[in-house]
Amino acid sequence: MAQPAAAPGTLCPQREKRVRQLILANLSGPLEVTELARACDLSRSHFSRAFKRTIGVAPQEWIRQQRIKQAKVLISITALSLTQISQECGFCDQAHFCHLFSRSEGINPMTWRRLQLRYRDHLRAVQRAIVNCNGTVIKNSAS
Repeated sequence: MAQPAAAPGTLCPQREKRVRQLILANLSGPLEVTELARACDLSRSHFSRAFKRTIGVAPQEWIRQQRIKQAKVLISITALSLTQISQECGFCDQAHFCHLFSRSEGINPMTWRRLQLRYRDHLRAVQRAIVNCNGTVIKNSAS
C-alpha cells in the first residue's frame, strides 16, 4: 500500500517522523535548523516553511516546547536541581531555562515543582482516605 502524499508545502510523513525523532533524541544538545534540514534533504528555508506548515510552529519553537515538556517531567519525577534539569534539557543556562519556563507556563520552575509536590501529596492523602474508608486497596493507574 502506498504512503499518503504530503500536502503541498508540508513535510511528507517519513520526513516528519525522521525530524521529530532526531529532535527528541537530541534535546540535551544544540539543535541547528540547518542540521534538521540536511537530515530531510531540504534547504534550510524550505525545511523551515514545510515544518511550520506541518507541525504548526517554527522548528525552534517546537524544540523549545519539547525541552519544556521534558523539563516538566524531570521536575516532577526527580530531585535534580534546576541547573541539572536545564543542562539535561539543552538550555544554555539555568537563567535562560527559568525565563523560558516562566514565559511558557506562567510560573517559575520552582513554584511549579512545589505545586506538583503538593498535588502529589494531596492525591496520596485522598487515596489513603479512600482505602481507610472502604478497607480495600484501589489500584492507581497513574503511578
